[in-house]
Amino acid sequence: MNFFQTLFTTPGIASTLIFLCIAAFVGIWLGKLEIKKVKLGIAGVLFSGILIAHLGAPIDVEVLHFVRDFGLILFVYSIGVDMGPRFFSSFKKDGLTLNLLAMGIVVSGFLIACLVWYFTDLSPAVVVGILCGAVTNTPSLGAAQQVLTEQGGDIALSAAQTGMSYAVAYPFGILGIIITMFLVRWFFRVNVDKEVQDYNDTLGGKETKLQSVEITVTNPNLFEKNIAYIKQVVDKELSISRIFRNNDYILATDDVVILPNDVIYGVSAQNLIPALQIKIGQVEIVGRKDVEGSLGMIDVLLSNRKLAGKTIEQIGIYRRYPANITRIYHSGMEILPSLDTTIELGDTVRVVGKKEVLHDVKKELGDSVKELAKPNISSIFLGIFAGVILGSIPIYFPGLSAPAKLGLAGGPLLVAILLGYRGRIGTLSFYMTPGANFFMREVGIILFLSCVGLLAGGDFVKTILNGGLLWMGYGVLITLLPLLIVGIIGRLLKVNYLKLCGAIAGSMTDPPALEFANGIAPVQAQSTAYASVYPLTMFLRVLLAQIFVLITLS
Repeated sequence: MNFFQTLFTTPGIASTLIFLCIAAFVGIWLGKLEIKKVKLGIAGVLFSGILIAHLGAPIDVEVLHFVRDFGLILFVYSIGVDMGPRFFSSFKKDGLTLNLLAMGIVVSGFLIACLVWYFTDLSPAVVVGILCGAVTNTPSLGAAQQVLTEQGGDIALSAAQTGMSYAVAYPFGILGIIITMFLVRWFFRVNVDKEVQDYNDTLGGKETKLQSVEITVTNPNLFEKNIAYIKQVVDKELSISRIFRNNDYILATDDVVILPNDVIYGVSAQNLIPALQIKIGQVEIVGRKDVEGSLGMIDVLLSNRKLAGKTIEQIGIYRRYPANITRIYHSGMEILPSLDTTIELGDTVRVVGKKEVLHDVKKELGDSVKELAKPNISSIFLGIFAGVILGSIPIYFPGLSAPAKLGLAGGPLLVAILLGYRGRIGTLSFYMTPGANFFMREVGIILFLSCVGLLAGGDFVKTILNGGLLWMGYGVLITLLPLLIVGIIGRLLKVNYLKLCGAIAGSMTDPPALEFANGIAPVQAQSTAYASVYPLTMFLRVLLAQIFVLITLS
């Protein structure tokens, strides 16, 4: 009996881990509670940690500091690897406009926080916590706390206040996004059905979404030329799958010769069609058609690690089998394959070929979910190692009392983005299965928020009663003003309302807000816009939180 009493009343590693697990367990269930379609989500872990600490749980502060920082690293690294493949493509077309609007929200919130600090007697630790909570961004909280801790002395001790002010401002951070969506919709008298129609219309024209096409060959210069020659002419514009000739389909192998009135079936993108019409002939966009006769079509998961990182030409499926790769699905994106397109571990490829060889093709490429389920642990630790090193490099700016650093949040995040974008270095793959990535992300954020809550909860109620409500008011300003201003500017620029809602949710890196936005209309506009602005926004949030601390302490 004395053993249990000691375990639950004396600070130590075992007791700290016990209360950490309790905070995580209770918080996950708390986050699932739904009121008016709004949930706390993973932030429930933060509030359960605060409650447990308020009730007097004995904790070892040093243990919590280590677990907090390690959880943050796991969280931001998994985010970076996941968004890396889409990071640079997010700036294309209207993604540039959406990212500029999101940057406006981020920067204006930062400036309001600077004004709050300048015109009040609040400490930098409190204001940066309000800033991070008002924009519902957890990695920026971790980055700010790390900078404060590195300063030492009383400043380091104030890092706990950052967690408290974060918790105070966080709830309205979620509500403020939803309120903004309502106000913009009401003020501009938005017709959601019309916005859906406008968005669907853009998919037929401006977007580069892959399309199934059939092309009637009318260019006489291509008659009597084989498919190998045509691939060289249109390799970047068309992925050829088969040919319709004399009421029958034949596979488009390299040695097949084109004849007058042949119809080429393949995959292209809307913006590439004009070039195809000049080079080949009349192009018609068609819906997905079943592959008939002796031909078949399958989607295959690349799990053969020996082939990962090689180009389609190097793998040579089209040379060794009567089969062609017509599409590649990589990290949620559709890619038009060409001979020099690289296929990575975890990509799904669409293959059209003779039915009798499709099984052999599948066997060669792998198509094994079990094989992919084996996480590449060594690459994860190598990436984290590089991220911590990068985050520790001092960056000197004139006027700052201390050098800036990317820190344990920014360093691993930046390295993970670059590694996720490249996919591999030599023979070392940085691919993570979606399941492994999600698990690592959830464990990381739960550890981080549990520790933040346990570290901040001891004085939380006292803080609320002695100025905490004023903190909440400042958080409302930081949340609402940037969102409303940018929301109005976005509509004046005629940005689609659904895309604008997705961009607003993405600028706050807030999944519950995205879930609410997705409920407005059953289209992909919101999720696409969210994904477009999320990478840059996340990076800026982490960086500006550190800059705020350094500026205000200088």
